[in-house]
Amino acid sequence: MDQQVIVAAAREVVAGMVGTKLADDESLILSGRIDSLSILKLIAKLERALNIAIPTAQVQPEDFDTIDLIVETVVRVARPR
Repeated sequence: MDQQVIVAAAREVVAGMVGTKLADDESLILSGRIDSLSILKLIAKLERALNIAIPTAQVQPEDFDTIDLIVETVVRVARPR
Protein backbone atom coordinates (compact mmCIF):
# COMPACT_ATOMS: atom_id res chain seq x y z
CA MET A 1 0.00 0.00 0.00
CA ASP A 2 1.23 3.47 -0.88
CA GLN A 3 2.53 5.30 2.19
CA GLN A 4 0.93 8.57 1.07
CA VAL A 5 -2.47 6.86 1.13
CA ILE A 6 -1.80 5.76 4.71
CA VAL A 7 -0.67 9.27 5.70
CA ALA A 8 -3.79 10.85 4.19
CA ALA A 9 -6.09 8.35 5.90
CA ALA A 10 -4.33 8.78 9.25
CA ARG A 11 -4.59 12.58 9.02
CA GLU A 12 -8.28 12.39 8.13
CA VAL A 13 -9.17 9.91 10.88
CA VAL A 14 -7.21 11.81 13.54
CA ALA A 15 -8.67 15.18 12.50
CA GLY A 16 -12.16 13.70 12.67
CA MET A 17 -11.55 12.36 16.15
CA VAL A 18 -9.92 15.42 17.71
CA GLY A 19 -11.84 18.05 15.76
CA THR A 20 -8.83 19.76 14.16
CA LYS A 21 -5.86 19.09 11.93
CA LEU A 22 -2.61 18.29 13.73
CA ALA A 23 1.03 18.25 12.75
CA ASP A 24 2.25 14.75 11.91
CA ASP A 25 4.54 14.74 14.97
CA GLU A 26 2.03 16.23 17.43
CA SER A 27 1.16 14.01 20.40
CA LEU A 28 -2.32 12.56 20.69
CA ILE A 29 -2.06 10.46 23.85
CA LEU A 30 0.48 12.40 25.89
CA SER A 31 -1.39 15.64 25.16
CA GLY A 32 -4.67 14.08 26.33
CA ARG A 33 -6.42 14.49 22.98
CA ILE A 34 -7.28 10.79 22.90
CA ASP A 35 -7.45 8.11 25.59
CA SER A 36 -7.13 4.33 25.57
CA LEU A 37 -10.71 3.78 24.43
CA SER A 38 -10.21 6.29 21.63
CA ILE A 39 -7.19 4.31 20.43
CA LEU A 40 -9.47 1.33 19.77
CA LYS A 41 -11.85 3.58 17.83
CA LEU A 42 -8.88 5.02 15.92
CA ILE A 43 -7.74 1.52 14.96
CA ALA A 44 -11.24 0.56 13.81
CA LYS A 45 -11.56 3.71 11.70
CA LEU A 46 -8.15 3.16 10.11
CA GLU A 47 -9.05 -0.44 9.33
CA ARG A 48 -12.25 0.68 7.57
CA ALA A 49 -10.60 3.58 5.73
CA LEU A 50 -7.71 1.48 4.43
CA ASN A 51 -9.46 -1.92 4.19
CA ILE A 52 -6.83 -3.51 6.44
CA ALA A 53 -6.62 -5.46 9.68
CA ILE A 54 -4.37 -4.24 12.49
CA PRO A 55 -3.59 -7.11 14.87
CA THR A 56 -4.05 -5.51 18.30
CA ALA A 57 -1.75 -8.08 19.91
CA GLN A 58 1.13 -6.60 17.88
CA VAL A 59 0.65 -2.95 18.87
CA GLN A 60 0.92 -0.75 21.95
CA PRO A 61 -0.92 2.51 22.72
CA GLU A 62 2.32 4.41 22.12
CA ASP A 63 2.24 3.22 18.49
CA PHE A 64 -0.67 5.65 17.96
CA ASP A 65 0.65 8.76 19.73
CA THR A 66 1.39 10.73 16.54
CA ILE A 67 0.38 10.52 12.90
CA ASP A 68 4.00 9.63 12.08
CA LEU A 69 3.85 6.69 14.52
CA ILE A 70 0.45 5.61 13.22
CA VAL A 71 1.84 5.44 9.68
CA GLU A 72 4.90 3.47 10.83
CA THR A 73 2.65 1.07 12.74
CA VAL A 74 0.29 0.51 9.82
CA VAL A 75 3.21 -0.15 7.48
CA ARG A 76 4.72 -2.57 10.02
CA VAL A 77 1.74 -4.65 11.12
CA ALA A 78 -1.29 -4.11 8.86
CA ARG A 79 -2.64 -6.99 6.84
CA PRO A 80 -4.92 -6.62 3.81
CA ARG A 81 -8.54 -7.73 4.30
